[in-house]
Amino acid sequence: MQVRAKKISIPRLYELPLIQHFESHCRDQCADGEIPLRFIVTKTDEEFFHCELDVLQTEQALRAGASDIFDFQPRPFPREKDFTAVFLLPTGIAAQLGGHAGDANALVRYMGSCCDTLITHPNAVNASDINEMPANGLYVEGSVISRLMMGTCALRPVRSNRILLLMDQHEHPLVQAQVINAASAARCTLGAEVDVVAIKDKPLLNAFYGESGRAMGEIVNLDPMFRFIASHEEKYDAVAFASVVHFPEEIHRNYIAAGGDLVNPWGGVEAMLTHAASLRFNLPSAHAPMMADYQTAAELSDVIDPRMAAEEISCAFLHCVLKGLQKAPQIITDPRYFAIEGIISNMDLNCLVIPDGCIGLPMLAAMAQQIPVIAVTENRTIMKNDLDDYPFSDGKLIRVDNYLEAGGVMQALRSGVSLESLRRPITYTSFATH
Repeated sequence: MQVRAKKISIPRLYELPLIQHFESHCRDQCADGEIPLRFIVTKTDEEFFHCELDVLQTEQALRAGASDIFDFQPRPFPREKDFTAVFLLPTGIAAQLGGHAGDANALVRYMGSCCDTLITHPNAVNASDINEMPANGLYVEGSVISRLMMGTCALRPVRSNRILLLMDQHEHPLVQAQVINAASAARCTLGAEVDVVAIKDKPLLNAFYGESGRAMGEIVNLDPMFRFIASHEEKYDAVAFASVVHFPEEIHRNYIAAGGDLVNPWGGVEAMLTHAASLRFNLPSAHAPMMADYQTAAELSDVIDPRMAAEEISCAFLHCVLKGLQKAPQIITDPRYFAIEGIISNMDLNCLVIPDGCIGLPMLAAMAQQIPVIAVTENRTIMKNDLDDYPFSDGKLIRVDNYLEAGGVMQALRSGVSLESLRRPITYTSFATH
C-alpha cells in the first residue's frame, strides 16, 4: 500500500456539473487498485484545468460503506439555527498567512469570534507545541472537511477521545524519548488519554515539490501500520502519527533561509498520510514530523521568520496534534443520523472562508451546495486560478481584501443583513410592472 501523486490536465468545459467533469477525467487516470485521495486545481487557463491528484494504491478493499472523495449528496436545505463556518488554509501552497508553522492560530481565534461554530483543519492551527483552537472550534482533518461539504459524512462533537499515537521506531533514543514525553505531557496537562506504539516496520514518507511548486510526496510501506490500526481501532477514537519526513537537507536549509517565502516542504506528504488514514478508518487523524537528527537542527538554529518560530522552540513538534485530536469530532457516515440534533452535516454549513484562487473539492462542493464562499485576496498562494472563471451562483462568491473584512462579512451573514445594505452608494430598488 502506498500513496503517490499524479498530474492531470482536464479540458475546460462546463457541460456537466464540475464535480462530475473532474471525477470522470480523474477516474480515467486511475489504474486498477488506485483510489483518489486528494484533488487540487493548481492552474486554470483558456483550454485546461491543470490538476494534481493524490491516489492510494492498495489491493485491500476499503471498509464497507466508505465514500469516494468525488461522491456528492446535495443538501436538501440549509439549517440556520446556528452559524457554522468552514475555515481552510490548504496545505503545501505557501499561503502567506497560515502556510508555515501554525502561524494562523491568532487568525483562527478571530474567525471563531465571528461565528457560533468554526470548523478548521490541522494545518491552520498545528504549531508544534502550540495549538490555540478557540472554544467553539472543531479540529477536523482536511479530507473529512471535503466529505462533510460533499454531503457524505457528518461530525459528532465529543468531550474527549482515546488517542493512539503511532511513532517511528527512531535510531536515536532521545528522539523517541521526546515523543513519549510529549504524550506524557498531554496526559498530565490536557487530561488526554494517549497510548504510544513504536512501529518497527514503518512507512517511508518522502517529500518533494511538484511542477506547480506545491508540496507533494509519496508514501511507501503503509500496510504494516494500517494493519496495526485495523486490529486496534475498536479501542481508540483518534490516531496521531509522529514520523520522519524525508527530503534533501538542502530543501530544509533553503526553506529556513527564505524567511517564509518558500512552500513548507513537508506539509503535502503529511496530508497524504492523514487523508489515507481518515478514508480507510473514518477516525480523526493528524501528523507531526519527527526530528531526523540533531546535527541539522543545531546547524539551522537561529533567529528566524516569526511565522516559523513555533518549530524552532519545539523538540517533539507533537503537542498541537494531541491537543487537537483530544476533542476532534467523530466522523459519522450513516446518512440516517445526519439530521439528528447535535450532529453537524452539510445542512449546517453557512460559509466557507479560503484564500482567493484555491480550487479543490471544498470549493467545488460549496459552489454546488450554494454555500457562500468568502475569498481572501491578501492571502496569496502559488495557485493560479481566477475564481471569476468558475460558475458561482449570484452572490455566492464574496471577495474581500483581508481577514478583518472577512470577519465582517461573516458577522453580516450571521445577522441576516445584506452586504449591499452596508455599503454606499446603494443601487435603486428594482421595480417592474407585470
